[in-house]
Amino acid sequence: MIDEQWYKRPDGIPEAVSAGGVVVRVEDGQVMVALIREQSYEGYVLPKGHVDRGESVEEAARREIEEEAGFTELQLIRSMGVRVRMNYRRTEWKTTHYFLYRTEQVDVVPTDVENHEVVDWFPIHRLPVMMWPEQKALLGENEHRIVAMVNGKSNR
Repeated sequence: MIDEQWYKRPDGIPEAVSAGGVVVRVEDGQVMVALIREQSYEGYVLPKGHVDRGESVEEAARREIEEEAGFTELQLIRSMGVRVRMNYRRTEWKTTHYFLYRTEQVDVVPTDVENHEVVDWFPIHRLPVMMWPEQKALLGENEHRIVAMVNGKSNR
């Protein structure tokens, strides 16, 4: 169960830095968000993962999005900020940097098929119930800004 304990850092737990992205496209005038279904979690997540040595957080976000979701054609729109929580195994305090990307790709296949089953598209205003709360909040709190930016109306 995901509760507030995931968002309280215990003493002595190591920190890890991750990066990921909100990948969007427009379909019939509606902003759609790509979410991946993981085998270890009964729900959807934004693609993200660890930053490798020598990699910027934005480079890591692109690499992780390609590995976990299969997107190779991404246009960076802006940084979406940082979210923190325990990792899934509860062994690290994870700081994740998120970026907003636009793509024209629709049918993609995750390259990391052992952990990530499928990529599905959801209207930004109708997200699935089962998502990590901080990821759902990231999208919900920024929904109007994302729609404006994707539609070419600056709302930085």
